[in-house]
Amino acid sequence: MGVAMKAALVALVVLGAGCPSEESIFGPATESVCPPAGTSLTYTNFGKPFMESYCTRCHSSELVGSQRQGAPSFHDFDSQFGVKAVSKHVDQTTAAGPAATNDGMPPDKPAPTLEEREQLGEWIACGMP
Repeated sequence: MGVAMKAALVALVVLGAGCPSEESIFGPATESVCPPAGTSLTYTNFGKPFMESYCTRCHSSELVGSQRQGAPSFHDFDSQFGVKAVSKHVDQTTAAGPAATNDGMPPDKPAPTLEEREQLGEWIACGMP
């Protein structure tokens, strides 16, 4: 076996062939900003319904093991606290703003529209009220 082939094999083992790598799901910060007058988006009218529609099928504190479909521990979006704890990751994987549109999550359908991703960026930028 050649050196290049061995290196490729090692890379597949180390990176977990077939699993999304962090490079494939994490994009740059969206640099979304909170509008000067604040936002009308709240956890109740936006955050919770967004998370329930697109995220908690994997990112829920009630799911364990393979039920999480690869979602990391402590990335649980069934509470406002859970989303706030990793808001930077949510921005870099799912939100849209002036600097980036990140669509690494969710990895399957249904997926948020561009407008919903922009609203997510705004909601995060405003402190997720």
